[in-house]
Amino acid sequence: MELAFGVHAVAELLDSGKEINKLLIARERRDDEVKALMLQAREAGVPVQEVPKEKLNTYTRKNHQGVIAFVSPVTYYRLEDVVADCYEHGETPLLVLLDRITDVRNLGAIARSAVCAGAHGLVLPQLNSAQVTGDAIKTSAGALANLPVARVQTIAHAVDYLIESGFTVIAASEHASENYYQLDMTGPLAIVMGSEEDGLSPATLRKASHLARIPITGSVGSLNVSVASGILLFEAVRQRLAAGLADFS
Repeated sequence: MELAFGVHAVAELLDSGKEINKLLIARERRDDEVKALMLQAREAGVPVQEVPKEKLNTYTRKNHQGVIAFVSPVTYYRLEDVVADCYEHGETPLLVLLDRITDVRNLGAIARSAVCAGAHGLVLPQLNSAQVTGDAIKTSAGALANLPVARVQTIAHAVDYLIESGFTVIAASEHASENYYQLDMTGPLAIVMGSEEDGLSPATLRKASHLARIPITGSVGSLNVSVASGILLFEAVRQRLAAGLADFS
C-alpha cells in the first residue's frame, strides 16, 4: 500500500491528478491549511475521513503532520464514461455495483467473477466501501487491472442515473419475492450487491428496478457476497447466450 503524508506532499499529489483511495486527517488539525486541503480533496472526489491522531500513527511513525493519503494502484473512471463506452462499441452493458462492501477480499473476488462474465465495469461508492488496493488486485487474480472501476458519490445516485440511461437495476436481497432467474437480464443491466452485515442501503432497495433472491436451503442463512455475485452474473451470461447477445467461444 503506497502512502503519501504531510500537508505539502499530499497537496502536490492532489495537484498531480493521481488517484487517491482516501485521505485521513487528524481531528486535532483545524487550521486553514488543512481545511483547504480537505476542500481540495473533496472537490477531486477523494473520500476524506477525520480520525484520531493515534490512528494515523498506526500507518507511519514519521512526521505525517496529521495528513495521510492512500494512493490508488488503479485509475478510477467516471460512471458516465463507462456507460458511454459500452454504447459506443455497440455492446449491451453489464455492470456490478457494490453497496457498502468493505472487505477487499470480497471486492477482489467479485471483480474476478465480473471479468470472467464479460462485465463492463465495477461501481464503488466514495465512502463506507472497500477501495482498490494491492490486496484487492491480488485476490482478483489481476482482474481489477483489466476492469474499469467507477467511483460515485453514492450507489443510490448511481442507480438513479443508470435507470435514466435505460438500465434494469437488479438488487440482490434475501427478502425479495422474485427469484433471480425469473428476471430478464438480456438488456442493459446493473447488478447491485450489498454488504453481508447490513445488506443493501434503504435508498438502494427503494430505487432498484427489481429485487432478486437466490433460493437457498439448509441451516446457513445466506451466501458469501462474492459467491452470490457470481451466481447472478452468470445467469446474465446464460440468458444473453441463449438470446444470441453474447459470444464466449
